[in-house]
Amino acid sequence: MSNKLVVKSLPVLPEVKLIETPRHDDARGFFSETYSLRAFSEAGIAAVFVQDNHSLSVARGTLRGLHFQTHPFAQDKLVRVTRGRILDVVVDIRHGSPTFGKHASTVLSAENNLQILVPIGFAHGLVTLEDDTEVVYKVSNFYSAEHDGGLLWNDPALGIDWRLDGITPVLSEKDRIHPLLADLPQYFKYGDVEKSGS
Repeated sequence: MSNKLVVKSLPVLPEVKLIETPRHDDARGFFSETYSLRAFSEAGIAAVFVQDNHSLSVARGTLRGLHFQTHPFAQDKLVRVTRGRILDVVVDIRHGSPTFGKHASTVLSAENNLQILVPIGFAHGLVTLEDDTEVVYKVSNFYSAEHDGGLLWNDPALGIDWRLDGITPVLSEKDRIHPLLADLPQYFKYGDVEKSGS
């Protein structure tokens, strides 16, 4: 097995990276170095992370998003699943971008060992596809309530298929009232994002 990271761009949003870290399996289980500043830097990922977050979602269909932080507390995010399975969704909210308002999604699970890098200028969300799903993610800036922003998860202009299969999503009160894309202030402009993880 290779000891190198495998880094691929997501279709539609090339700045968003899907990352596979080497995993070594044996009779005891497995070992994986999920983050190394040196390895990520050698793979061209410049983000330096300052905080780790860990969430548990008890019920399948728990939907968190779409979230971001604004400058000067804007964040790159590195997301992985330690138990269960999620559909991870990223939306480009950089005004002037050729992919503004477009989204990409991928399934992350404890089994597939994949991570997703969400650069500054993108809104991030997820929905759990199994009960008792745990998500761990690194961020490149500290949490700031004053700079916490969001985009409405079911904005028709986004056209996101959350794969709910008839399940009513479990949402926080905050996530129910985020603005539509058309009403979102111009927090990020294409080409102006200086601190980016990709």
